[in-house]
Amino acid sequence: MNHHRQSQHTIEINTRLMTTGVVLTAAGAMVAWAGMAIAAAAVAAAGRRLIRDMDMPPSQQAAMKWRQAKEASRAGMQAWHSTPEPHG
Repeated sequence: MNHHRQSQHTIEINTRLMTTGVVLTAAGAMVAWAGMAIAAAAVAAAGRRLIRDMDMPPSQQAAMKWRQAKEASRAGMQAWHSTPEPHG
């Protein structure tokens, strides 16, 4: 006759320590979120200051750069078309 004794393993968790850990984790997360919000506000304020202090608004700068790129492309195409073909 084979007698197998089934042992039941149970995990005993100290609920006071678990609660303390959860509370500290939540508090740490709140502090981290507050820190990220403050840092984001500082970056946003710096960006607004940078744009406000520019001589030309970003939209005008972009339009100017686009015109320059088109003119450079047109000049390059004209130079390419006006170059005589090499004879080999």
